[in-house]
Amino acid sequence: MTDKTTHFGFKNVIEAEKQQKVGEVFHSVASKYDLMNDVMSAGMHRGWKRFAVDISGVKTGDSVLDIAGGSGDLSKLFAKKVGSDGEVILTDINASMLSVGRDRMIDAGLNVPAMQCNAEALPFADEQFDCVIVAFGLRNMTHKDVALKEMQRVLKVGGRLLVLEFSKVWQPLEKLYDAYSFKLLPLMGKLLAKDATSYQYLAESIRMHPDQETLKQMMIDAGLGKVDYYNLSAGVVAIHKGYKL
Repeated sequence: MTDKTTHFGFKNVIEAEKQQKVGEVFHSVASKYDLMNDVMSAGMHRGWKRFAVDISGVKTGDSVLDIAGGSGDLSKLFAKKVGSDGEVILTDINASMLSVGRDRMIDAGLNVPAMQCNAEALPFADEQFDCVIVAFGLRNMTHKDVALKEMQRVLKVGGRLLVLEFSKVWQPLEKLYDAYSFKLLPLMGKLLAKDATSYQYLAESIRMHPDQETLKQMMIDAGLGKVDYYNLSAGVVAIHKGYKL
């Protein structure tokens, strides 16, 4: 029987190998992740994340699951939103990224537990959370459909799933965006993180990620309702929002 393959950037790899290869990328970039985010997006990623929190509908006392939460930007914002009566759990499949996030929560004096887990098999009960968010993580998952169904499963009825991810840029900007992604991004990775290869993969992974309408349909197929999306920065990123009805 032939092993199933999937994409790792523009390359095809055996499905079982993708998780390890993605892990190697994020082990490599973890210590410079926040710096590179600021440089790559000219700081705009912070505004995108604040907007996601603003439209989440999360209020004091709510429970939030931050998937692929990495260095903890969103967990930090949500922890302030839910207050001492609420709960935020930071998760990531990558131990190096999770370590950075855990330390940031401790430094900020926030009671946010950090758990290493795979989004395709979440270790949480059905209908546990008011909000689930995954930011810049879905495109790295091998079985996105499985992960989306897991996110839907752990949501309470009426709960919201938010997916913040790079998406299909406005067509007139495509050539400029390609030049930035495949020329400047690896160069910045080389200069600042001493790792051009990982940032080449990150650029490729963005191009392989489903566009806005395709991801919307994937969320509907996963059992979510009232799914819609917001294009930010001319479609460089999009925030998809769906409800568990």
